Amino acid sequence: MTDGEERRARAALTALVEPGDLKVWDAVERVGAAELVRRIAANSDRHLEPFDLADRLLERAGKAGVRLVLPGDREWPHGLDALLTLANRQQRKVAGGESLPTIDRTVAPPVALWLRGQPRLAETVAKSVAIVGSRAASGYGTHVAGELAYGLADRGWTVVSGGAYGIDGAAHKGAMAADGPTVAVLASGADVPYPPGHASLFEKIAVDGLLLSEWPPGTTPQRPRFLVRNRVIAALTAGTVVVEAGVRSGAKQTARRAYELGRALMAVPGPVTVAGSVGCHELVRGPLAARLVTRAEEVLEEVGRIGADLTAPLRAPKDWRDTLDAMSSAVVEAMPAVDWMPLDDLRAAVPVAAARIEEIVAGLAVAGRLERDGTRVRFAAAGRADSQPRVVKPVVR
Repeated sequence: MTDGEERRARAALTALVEPGDLKVWDAVERVGAAELVRRIAANSDRHLEPFDLADRLLERAGKAGVRLVLPGDREWPHGLDALLTLANRQQRKVAGGESLPTIDRTVAPPVALWLRGQPRLAETVAKSVAIVGSRAASGYGTHVAGELAYGLADRGWTVVSGGAYGIDGAAHKGAMAADGPTVAVLASGADVPYPPGHASLFEKIAVDGLLLSEWPPGTTPQRPRFLVRNRVIAALTAGTVVVEAGVRSGAKQTARRAYELGRALMAVPGPVTVAGSVGCHELVRGPLAARLVTRAEEVLEEVGRIGADLTAPLRAPKDWRDTLDAMSSAVVEAMPAVDWMPLDDLRAAVPVAAARIEEIVAGLAVAGRLERDGTRVRFAAAGRADSQPRVVKPVVR
């Protein structure tokens, strides 16, 4: 069999069978792609010329700027080879008599990939993180996804997602805003924009990033394909971050694949009163034990180089209270947050000489931190603990 025949056979297989099928993958391993498509054609009820089909697909792909990549090609990502582990595990379960759900039997590596975009796939995903989540995302979710993606891309990491509305779209856009590459793993052909509202987004991704699909050009999406492609998102990347996910979210299935592949699994917390937070919180509390992350630095600590990509500690900015001496601090700590306090009560509460308390109160009043009304005192607006929220920022080293 020639290399050209293998390429054409695998191109045909992407149209003749659904990806991830363990039986198909096993047959390709045993008899080769060319022999398998001949057997499929021989057993077909309709006249089928698989190699002619392959030629038509490759011609359409060329016109759409889409290329076919096979296992063994230089840009084939080795991360996908880890799916062999899942495939072998599931085969043993089936051989042992277990009845597995369809989605658990569609874990085999791709027979080929269709790509649109200039970067080489293996190089692009060598340092990559998946960011996935709900399509019906909240403003909070899309903001966090965009910020995480921007932070990762700004630090030289590729962001991988599924191209959908909500969290996926925010992740792609965040990465591009940082001039970083992003990869959209699609459930349709690489030349078929789905959802249609992301057509312009996909055009932008194809400039500096990649559109990737296991299905040939011209393929429209079907519901099961979104779950099938999730194993590729998990396998391509060093880790997966889930940002907002409901109880039945497909993002949780991507998370499970990442866990099964031994990749870093992370989840972003959200409001406990919001349904879109339930899936993330379950991932953290449940048996998958996802790591809770809130910023790009924390993600990198999970997927980056040991000892190199450490998270900078969080510290609050300095407050005027931090500059007080011990006696002045004791006076301030004894006062209520907003109410007036009689000076007599203050003197009784603080074991400091009355004259010293008078001096401290007078000094803080001049500084605008306290205000006095005869025999009582309270915090001035500029001195209240809640007047200027302490924004926690990472320490820059």
